[in-house]
Amino acid sequence: MKLKTKRDELVSKLSVVSRAVSTRAATQSLSGILLTAEEGAVSLCATDLEMGLKTDLTAELEAPGAVLLPGRLFAELSRSLGDPTVELELRESEGDVEIRCGGSSFHLRTLPSEDFPRFPDEAGEPLKIPAPAVASTVELVAGAASRDDMRPVLTGVLVNASGSEMTMVATDSYRLAVKRTELESPIGGDLEANIPARALRELGRIVSADGVEEVSIVLQRNQAVIEAGGTVLVTRLIEGQFPNFRQLLPESYEHDVRLPRSELLEVTRRVSQLAQRNAPLRLSFSPGELTVAASTPDVGDAQETMPAAFEGEPLEIGFNPDFLREGIESVEGDEVLIRLISPLRPGLLQPVDDDDFRYLVMPIRLNV
Repeated sequence: MKLKTKRDELVSKLSVVSRAVSTRAATQSLSGILLTAEEGAVSLCATDLEMGLKTDLTAELEAPGAVLLPGRLFAELSRSLGDPTVELELRESEGDVEIRCGGSSFHLRTLPSEDFPRFPDEAGEPLKIPAPAVASTVELVAGAASRDDMRPVLTGVLVNASGSEMTMVATDSYRLAVKRTELESPIGGDLEANIPARALRELGRIVSADGVEEVSIVLQRNQAVIEAGGTVLVTRLIEGQFPNFRQLLPESYEHDVRLPRSELLEVTRRVSQLAQRNAPLRLSFSPGELTVAASTPDVGDAQETMPAAFEGEPLEIGFNPDFLREGIESVEGDEVLIRLISPLRPGLLQPVDDDDFRYLVMPIRLNV
């Protein structure tokens, strides 16, 4: 194997696939990046068995071949190169790859490639979804997925798409994010899958960075093969029954309060600094105003009052500061609508006059 490529091209593509390199696998091959050079196509790929990434590399091919190189070291070394052109050549007798760039020369020992998993074929009729819709929806929803592997079904995002409509849902049992998106054209079939949030966030990153216009998804028996602008992402699908999110959303609310989003966000950020050691953020509503307060023993306390179009009996409710802040950040527009029932029932955040995005957050019981 022998090829020549641009340093920036190599660094860019390695930065994509290296995110799938395993850092703790028992199998040595999973810590590597597979470089495959065939007539008409050069590719890089990596996998940790949960997620795999494969992308094309623009290069001048002199001799075909395939080699598995230490992933992290290969990526870091490439970033340090100073000349715009890079040459890579496999030296089979020495068991390494020579990397030449300007006056620099490096030799990287190859890894055993026989244990490297084979990427699945993209067999099946792909479902096509506009990439910007995927990226924007993932950004709003994926943060609400659980990071606790003890409940794997909650570590994913439920993706439903049919016709010209797509819905994504994520919950960690303390909050719930739902986003419905109208698509420009029908996707060409029906899609329902619980896809790991990590994989969808990676897909969103790829789409945003490369200016991809369309995402193609092929569902196989227990995995999804997703293609976006020359990069293929393979991810396992999460098995198990995802919670019925519609049953979790209250049918009605006692109070609807419209608040300026940017001001509420700034107040929340400031006061949250004094909500440490799992202390809640207190929202006290009274006619005409909202007071946001926090107190941590042995640290201090804070409160700030802002105007609020609230009517009725005063209501005080507590929320996890980070969950509330992330909910406010996710709401698009100049105003945010907070919908409340009681101090012990969940609160809902959404845009004003638009229920395509809803963010439900459980309250924290407050000590008097």
